[in-house]
Amino acid sequence: MNKRIVLYILGWILIVEGAAMQLPFIVSIVYAEKNGIYFLAVGLALAAIGFLIVRKRPKNMTMYQKEGFISTALSWLVLSLAGSLPFFLSGEIKNFEDALFETVSGFTTTGASVVPNVEQLSNCMNFWRSLSIWLGGMGVLVFLLALIPKVGGQQNMYLMKAESPGPIFGKVTPKIRDYAAILYIVYFGLTALEFILLMCGGMPIFDAINVSMSTAGTGGFGIRSAGIAAYDSYYLQTVIAVFMLLFGINFSAYLLIITRKFKQAFKITEIWVYLGIIVVATVLIAINISSLYPSAYDSAHQSFFYVTSLLTTTGFGITDANQWPAFSKAIIVIITFIGACAGSTGGGFKISRIIILLKEIKKELAIIVHPRTVHTVKMDGKKVPHETTRSISIFFTIYVVLFFTTFLVISLDNFDFITNFTAAAATLNNTGPGLSMVGPVGSYAAFSPLSKLMLSFTMLAGRLELFPLILMFFPAAWKKNG
Repeated sequence: MNKRIVLYILGWILIVEGAAMQLPFIVSIVYAEKNGIYFLAVGLALAAIGFLIVRKRPKNMTMYQKEGFISTALSWLVLSLAGSLPFFLSGEIKNFEDALFETVSGFTTTGASVVPNVEQLSNCMNFWRSLSIWLGGMGVLVFLLALIPKVGGQQNMYLMKAESPGPIFGKVTPKIRDYAAILYIVYFGLTALEFILLMCGGMPIFDAINVSMSTAGTGGFGIRSAGIAAYDSYYLQTVIAVFMLLFGINFSAYLLIITRKFKQAFKITEIWVYLGIIVVATVLIAINISSLYPSAYDSAHQSFFYVTSLLTTTGFGITDANQWPAFSKAIIVIITFIGACAGSTGGGFKISRIIILLKEIKKELAIIVHPRTVHTVKMDGKKVPHETTRSISIFFTIYVVLFFTTFLVISLDNFDFITNFTAAAATLNNTGPGLSMVGPVGSYAAFSPLSKLMLSFTMLAGRLELFPLILMFFPAAWKKNG
């Protein structure tokens, strides 16, 4: 283990977070809020510590996969712990476990909140919640790689692999730094476009900034207690729904379009399955809830918004889904587990993993019928390596174990089954809202400190695709290379 390179990366993480905290400080100046001073103080302290760490570059910049995974896991832990300090020190969130939960929820783009009335928070605090989602959506290390050359030497790919969601990692540009930079250009461009369209629909500028960042990161933090329902406009709600859909698409498709590889972009199987799930789920729920709304358009609008919100794991809501029929709620739970595309800002199990697992099942059945025939699993015309299918199988095993462990631990609070089940699912899949107590109009405030810490760990594990965080508890990972 090259611990010096891990520490070096953590130093840069502190600098980036310290710089980011100056933005909510500026917001506090605009709105004359005294609590913004905590962002200035904490941000300067983080930057100072970071500069002390990075002032001397390690002689050995070699990084292997375990360093990449450990660096990523530690980076997100540091981000969350440091990011919670303004909430806690200002007293706007009184308990540290609550401040940590809220920060983890932001950076992991989960959008689960322990604040029942977010309008009681200052504007700078709400801005920090949304900004944490925006930074966490594409990944802080990806941002780091886009700005700072040779953070991890020639092995920058290991950092990208550890933080980028999805089972198959691929790039359309030869240099990792160029790839990271283009990703963030696309990310920023889509965010800016949504902001402009929301402004055109009459949304206040501060609201439009926060909603755009929260949509881009597919996080779902709102600055209104009523959520997106506070903006009683079909235009605004449709713009948000469409952009949730766009941010749930594999960003490799956008890069292929930019490089004029249109045929490759439109042949990505995962994207067509993703769109198909949205269409089918929207139609089924719209039919099922039609009696609850005055017109077919209203039921279709509600259905499309909620399906897109949950499949992309954004978690925005414009209605209380607890009032929907059992069939619709069953679909909601299912799509919560499915998640968005690999390589998107969305969470969940990922559609590509499900496709590959189904193809692997088909292959095994074919082998039973024709044992002497050679069968391979292909994705978009390319053979899926055995390492990938093996990794997905292990991922699924850890995923199930962590889900039921979380479900068991939070059940100690003795809440109802639906609350506990959907809370575990919503945090592991980084969706945010579940059903019953943790529905779109509820919060996680009632959970015990132990449950909040467990759910915080689950959110981090879900966002980092399990392996980086789990690897930290594997003693062999900390031993010297050789």
